[in-house]
Amino acid sequence: MTSDRLSIALERYDRHVPFFMGLVATPPGIELEALEVGMVPPRRDGIDRHRRMLVGLEFDIAEVSLASYIMARRRGVPLTAVPCFPRRLFSQNHIFVNADSGIGAPADLIGRRVAIWAFQVTMSVLAKGDLQAEYEVPWREVTWLTERDEEIPWTGTGSNIERLPAGRSGVEMVLAGEVDAYINPHPPEEIFADNRVRRLFSDPREECLRYWQKHGCYPIMHLLAIRDETVAAYPDLPRQIVGMWDDARDQAREFYLDHDYTVLPFGRYAFESDQEAFDGEPWQSGLAANRDNLERFIGYMVDQELIDAPVSPESLFHESVLET
Repeated sequence: MTSDRLSIALERYDRHVPFFMGLVATPPGIELEALEVGMVPPRRDGIDRHRRMLVGLEFDIAEVSLASYIMARRRGVPLTAVPCFPRRLFSQNHIFVNADSGIGAPADLIGRRVAIWAFQVTMSVLAKGDLQAEYEVPWREVTWLTERDEEIPWTGTGSNIERLPAGRSGVEMVLAGEVDAYINPHPPEEIFADNRVRRLFSDPREECLRYWQKHGCYPIMHLLAIRDETVAAYPDLPRQIVGMWDDARDQAREFYLDHDYTVLPFGRYAFESDQEAFDGEPWQSGLAANRDNLERFIGYMVDQELIDAPVSPESLFHESVLET
């Protein structure tokens, strides 16, 4: 019996390795073509995954930015999603400051100039929201300099939002002291090797764990979106994708039980340490387990005027997965 081939565009994470290796069982009659499509840097099957899905509708299923997906869905783009969240990050790991800026605490960012990739990038939204909610740094009291065009066209033109000079990057400018701080979900390696820049938090791991202990969530960056026409052709697919993604995640976790799986000589010990520190499942799929996480982020988007009113978490997902 022949199978229908559906494309799924993913980043090269350990939890996606089982997809690329063909280790994830697919439903009868369906074959997944796992494409390795990056954002930064390019991957085997190209780059610009978010735009190619959210604007070009190029794939049947794709990993996309949470913030841009919410904006696209509000505008009627023919996509739905499932509550699988393949990328999660803490904002505290991604805020860097110029070493000579005099910034020693989050409050010192008030009145400063901060370079970001784009205003609606999920990490930018999370960091602005967390700085305001957790550290009393109102985002309107910071000047934000964006490096790239917004994924979904957006008309926000607040007086505290500017564009970086043409041809300049945020990392160049923070290294040179032309901006005071820099936030990026994919910080380039040069930022870690230059003593002109340091992290905002002296112990970011401890600060991230404090956030986890307070909120019980590992902030969502991406979800899996599906074209409406694909769901129409395969109505059971949304629930099946949840099962397939969970299977891939569980297989990836088993990799680390082997002391020699990773190039890190003590990778197994790091794995055990994180399991103990999180005392729970930070990668849990499903709407119920992620409702608070999503509601907090949606609130950040409303406050930052990226959407004009709150949306319910249910409205983001296909009706067949709302009980997950």
